[in-house]
Amino acid sequence: MNSVLRNVLAVIAGWIVGSIVNMGLITLGYSVTPIPNVDPNDMAAMAEVMPTLAPKFFIFPFLGHALGTLVGALVAGAISKTRKMLSALIVGVLFFIGGIVVNIMLQGPAWFTIVDILLAYIPMAYIGGRLARRITRN
Repeated sequence: MNSVLRNVLAVIAGWIVGSIVNMGLITLGYSVTPIPNVDPNDMAAMAEVMPTLAPKFFIFPFLGHALGTLVGALVAGAISKTRKMLSALIVGVLFFIGGIVVNIMLQGPAWFTIVDILLAYIPMAYIGGRLARRITRN
């Protein structure tokens, strides 16, 4: 398979797998720490309640964002034929853009936005890329 095509498919696979991990952890979080009287599928209700939530309600969203990015970057880097770190970082940038959009739509506390944007995406993608290079060395 052409290395460029394989790298593109690696990024797509990383994005999909990372998204599954992300949503799985966020869904698990709603089960572990349900938000009282709020349907997590109602974006308007979520946007209204987000600024008032205690820090415990942000643990699983952060874990979803960080571990989803990490796993997605690891998958992309491991599958890529060449430029493993670049593939991992592209996944990180995709998740970063998604994180910015979600943080705009569901404006939570400023502390969460700062921690999420600074720690959950690019650093996790970098770690995922490093792990991918390490486990795929010949």
